[in-house]
Amino acid sequence: MTQLIIKKIYLASDHAGFDLKEKIKKFFKKIKIKNFDLGCFNKNSVDYPDYAKKVAYRVNKNLGMGLVICGSGIGMSISANRFKKVRAALCNNVEMAILARKHNNANILCLGARLINFDTSKKIVKFFFSTQFEGGRHLTRIKKMDKNVK
Repeated sequence: MTQLIIKKIYLASDHAGFDLKEKIKKFFKKIKIKNFDLGCFNKNSVDYPDYAKKVAYRVNKNLGMGLVICGSGIGMSISANRFKKVRAALCNNVEMAILARKHNNANILCLGARLINFDTSKKIVKFFFSTQFEGGRHLTRIKKMDKNVK
């Protein structure tokens, strides 16, 4: 595996993803990845679309890449993908993370805190943010996806 290529990551979670987000923030600090926590900031119940939107807005503006975490990762993924230029990928293993980047040029990683542990999450994060988009035939498909978003 290569070094992480992304230098700026926006991250957010809902209450179900809060603990995992906090652990990943410490991991980012350890490996010197600049990250911006957009909430939530405690375990009080919140609505995941509000936090997915904060990250997706910044990714849409090309300010960096994103990481969003909720209980299953599904709600965050659906919410984030409502933004043009956002390709949020729910990844439960390393292979999904690699393919999401190589073939789909995903720019937001979605994790399900209730479905994967921290060690697995760390591996997924490492591979997602260190894998480059292959381009080529995949670029044509990305352009078609972007055309369909209003």
